[in-house]
Order: sequence, then C-alpha cells, then structure tokens
Amino acid sequence: MLYISTRGHADRKHFCDILLEGLAPDGGLYLPEQYPKVNGTMLTRLRKAYHEQGYAELAFQILSLYIDDIPAADLKAICAKTYTAEVFGTGEIVPLRHLEDGLWLEALSNGPTLAFKDMAMQLLGNLFEYELKRRGEQLNILGATSGDTGSAAEYAMRGKEGVRVFMTSPHGRMSAFQQAQMFSLQDENIHNIAIEGVFDDCQDIVKAVSNDHAFKHKYKIGTVNSINWARLLAQVVYYFAGYIQATESNSQKVSFTVPSGNFGNVCAGHVARMMGLPIAKLVVATNENDVLDEFFRTGVYRVRAAADTHETSSPSMDISKASNFERFIFDLLGRNGQRTKALFSAALQTYGRFDLSADPLFADAAKKYGFESGKSTHADRLATIKDTYERHGVTIDTHTADGVKVAREHHSDAKVPMIVLETALPIKFAETIVEALGHAPERPAKFAGIEDLPKRVQVMPADVELVKAYIERHCA
Repeated sequence: MLYISTRGHADRKHFCDILLEGLAPDGGLYLPEQYPKVNGTMLTRLRKAYHEQGYAELAFQILSLYIDDIPAADLKAICAKTYTAEVFGTGEIVPLRHLEDGLWLEALSNGPTLAFKDMAMQLLGNLFEYELKRRGEQLNILGATSGDTGSAAEYAMRGKEGVRVFMTSPHGRMSAFQQAQMFSLQDENIHNIAIEGVFDDCQDIVKAVSNDHAFKHKYKIGTVNSINWARLLAQVVYYFAGYIQATESNSQKVSFTVPSGNFGNVCAGHVARMMGLPIAKLVVATNENDVLDEFFRTGVYRVRAAADTHETSSPSMDISKASNFERFIFDLLGRNGQRTKALFSAALQTYGRFDLSADPLFADAAKKYGFESGKSTHADRLATIKDTYERHGVTIDTHTADGVKVAREHHSDAKVPMIVLETALPIKFAETIVEALGHAPERPAKFAGIEDLPKRVQVMPADVELVKAYIERHCA
C-alpha cells in the first residue's frame, strides 16, 4: 500500500514514512492510492472478529489493509497493547447505547482524557514509539488543539521514548477542565504553548512549520493532528465497530451523525464508506461556526477570519478552516491533484473561499458520498441536553448534543439506525451542563481538583517564528 498527496506530488510513500512526516512535501494531505474494498465475505469475518476476539482484533484486521511495512505480529501486538479494558474502561471499548427509536450513541469517550480523540491518539503514541525505536530516531511533535486533541496527544505521548510534544492551543478559549488536563502535566517531554488567537491561528502555525522543510528536517517535526493519516485511519475502526453492533446482517445499512469542526472524525466515516461499509448517510453536525454546513448546503466553502470565528459552548468545533476537508474534496473531484491544489493553495489563500455550486460533481457529495449536514446553536444544545436527560436519564456533552439535535432532523428512515458519535464526557464542559440542567455532571475520581493543580504553559502571540524559536530552545 502506497500513499499519495492530495495536491499531486509525484512521491509514493509507505505508511511508516508518512506516519512520521505529517504533510506531504507540496502541502497536501496523504491518502492511499486506492481504498481497499471490504466485500460481504470480509465484512462477515470482521463481524466475527469483533464479537469473538474484541475491538483490538478488529483494529488489527482493518489496519492490516493499509499497513504493510510493519510485521503482522508487531502490528497485532500494538493493537492489543492499545485497546484494553484498563485503558478504555470496558472490554467493548466503544459500546453502543440506545437513546430512542432508531437513534443510538456510540460511546467513544472512555479513554484517559474522556474524549473520542483517545481512540486514535493512544494507537498513534504506540506506533510512534515502535517506529522511532526501530529507526533509532527521535520526533518532535507539533500540534494544534481546540480542546481535546491536545490532552489526548499529551496523555498518549507522556513518557514515551524518543518523543517530545509541543502543543499549541487558543489562549483562554478552552473550557477550564480542558485547560487543566493539558497544563497540569509536568512531564519534561510535554510543552504547552497558548497562542493569543483562535484555533485557526494555531493550525496555521503548525502548517507553516510543516511547510518549512529545512526546519522540519533539522528538528524532526511530526504531527498528531488529524492531518496525520495514521490518526484518521485509527478512527475508521470505530465506524466498523458501530455498524457491527447496530446490525445483524450485512444487508442492513446504518447512518452516522458526526459533530465536526475540522472534518477529521467524519472523514474517517467517508473512508469507511469508500471501503464498502454499508453507510446510508454521513451527517455533519456543526455549531455556530458552520463553514462545513454551508458547503454541503450551497457548494461554497468560505473560511472565516479570526474575528468572525464564534466562541461557543461546544468549543472543540470553533473552527473555520477544516483541515481534513481537502481529503474529501480530492475524492469528490475524481482525485484530481492539480485541481485540488488550485482550490486549497491558490483560491483559499487569495480569496478565502471557493465555489463548487455550479460544478456537476457537487451533487455527488450527497448522491454518491452520502453527505448531509445541519447546524446547532447554544440554545439548541441547552434544549437537547435538557431533553435527553429528562426523557432518557442520559447526560451528554455539548458537542454530542449538537450531534443529537442534527441527527433527529436527518433520521428519515426507521429501518436505518442513526448512530451519533459521542464526542466527550460532559464533565469537560461542566459550566454549560449546569446551565442546562441546574447541576454539575459526574466527575471521575481521578480528575478531582484538577483545575487547582499547578500549570505549566507558555503564552505567546500568534507568530510562527516565535514558536520555532521556542522549539529550537527546547531541542538544544
């Protein structure tokens, strides 16, 4: 299996090379040359693997379709080490919970940082450690987080041999719990950088450093954001697990609603669907920062400036530049690298937007690829949290509430289960839960008093050169 850039670069690379690299040399994102196909026989085998041997075996079999430069026994051991009941709180790893007629929640937030990002990040940490040890190398990870990626990455990489983490986040724009999870870590290989700006400023810094090839090579810079293909690949697995739990035969279809800001989580669903998983709809749920909803409704992709990026009660989706969206557009345009490059490198940089509304291929987003979308507001999520608690006794977080609200609007076929991907546990956004319900959500004992712990964080302006200088100082 070889990987190509969405922007048409001539290189073809193996999995372990792109694992450590992040962006392609031309600024594009990596995708496999073709998606491996899962037929009925293989889906039956995957169903049996999950039911009889568990999530780790399912992960191994799916990852094996994409990774041929790690020996099978080693990859199997990495999966077994990653997906355990000790780490994720249950042997099912991602249990499906029935909410109401035809609507299900897939629990993805049982990992160390109580967010779905743990599902991929725990695997990524073990893959990094394995490959760096095999090569005798070190890696400096530069990341950007709007809330959950950062803590998931830091908890996955803390103490890992050969790895340092430099995590940027928007200063003052995460919940108190999210900040405490990250900034309270005292591990020497973990560095938190709070950027005076919004998440998109952080993301722009990561991309700028990744595109400085001399700096990237000298300091061995890698990424853990969902621009890293390995992380997105790990997320593909739980779409299969959700489907298997919701169905009894391969003739059945399911739909997924995915709260999404950066398009990474739902892009994994797109990959699963391209592989042949019987997915009817992939519904993108946004908050007030509705750049993705606008595209799927109109064909116009229009990024917002920092001043126009709303600060909301589902802050992990306060994003106006969806990094992974380029992967889907590449597929939508028939894998035309030059055209993709023209849109994401030229049109966005010059005009801050592109318009596919008149292109016949735009209709394929819904018709061929199953995408629909919807939007949720602060008032919507308060009402959804309250309703879900009062009718079902279930407390959901703010992002999951966005998903549930939009899922109810798009669940049109009673025969097709609608699965909402849970984003985080509600304790991460306690202030809004109190606003909705009048009481605080349950807090796991291990996080008692976390907001009062000493903080280790560096605040700096949104300046690429300052971040590079910080990395240089700590890699000396």
